[in-house]
Amino acid sequence: MTKISSAKLSGQFRIGGEIAVNRLGYGAMQITGKGMWGWPENREIVRETLALLPKLDINLIDTADAYGPGVSELLIKESLHPYAAGTLVTTKGANVRGGPGLWNRNGSRNYLRQCTVLSAQRLGVERIDLWQLHRIDVNIPAVEQFATIAEMIKDGLIRFAGLSEVSVAEIKQAQEFFPVATVQNQYNLVDRKSEDVLNYCEANGIGFMPWHPLAAGKLAAPGSVLDAIAKKLGATPGQVALAWVLKRSPVMLPIPGTKNPQHLVENVAAASLQLSDADFAALDEQGRAAAAA
Repeated sequence: MTKISSAKLSGQFRIGGEIAVNRLGYGAMQITGKGMWGWPENREIVRETLALLPKLDINLIDTADAYGPGVSELLIKESLHPYAAGTLVTTKGANVRGGPGLWNRNGSRNYLRQCTVLSAQRLGVERIDLWQLHRIDVNIPAVEQFATIAEMIKDGLIRFAGLSEVSVAEIKQAQEFFPVATVQNQYNLVDRKSEDVLNYCEANGIGFMPWHPLAAGKLAAPGSVLDAIAKKLGATPGQVALAWVLKRSPVMLPIPGTKNPQHLVENVAAASLQLSDADFAALDEQGRAAAAA
């Protein structure tokens, strides 16, 4: 089959009930150097990849101040600013970096406000329309971090706020301070630990942004159900896995990332795949079994 690359085919979702985005987005974690540290080896290929985003109708771009740190945000600004109408660049804060592959957390009020202001400067915006708490800092009461986020919304530093790698209980606790617009947890065909979080988000109109959405593990092996469906549709196993994620829930906002232009086109083409209910169910059964194993 001929697959069309347009994120419009993934449908739309309104973040916070207001900001309309095409559901298939882009994650900008991979555009930095090794270990998510420093500048990429080939900045031109990264710029080429980023320049394709509006041409493929991708208007949801996810990054974080910790990617680089700061490098991902700067590359997005270099390549796309001024942003096309309707483009939403989201970023995250609270993770701090000590070097390649090293991660720490800082959820203090001063740091959260500082990193938010600096992210806005790097992205070239006056206000961040969607800012997400990259991780809850376990050394600081979560309610203090949620109170700071509510304060940043009130002060106009951010418009909407979300959370990353959280439980349903943590979402409910945060909702006592501000409306949770999005949740970004790891989720894919074979990683179903956040199934309850996804169900809660769907029931409450919260956008769910799965990271690592293309993963399929051993299900992508030759002769598997996924492999057979991919061959039937004239697609790759990764495209089918992504199509399954999109079909799983109307609040699903997958953000597959790449620094390769052709890979980006292939990812977006997954939005044109039409999984039958039977194929979806077969993949779901296999995925749950793999996750349980």
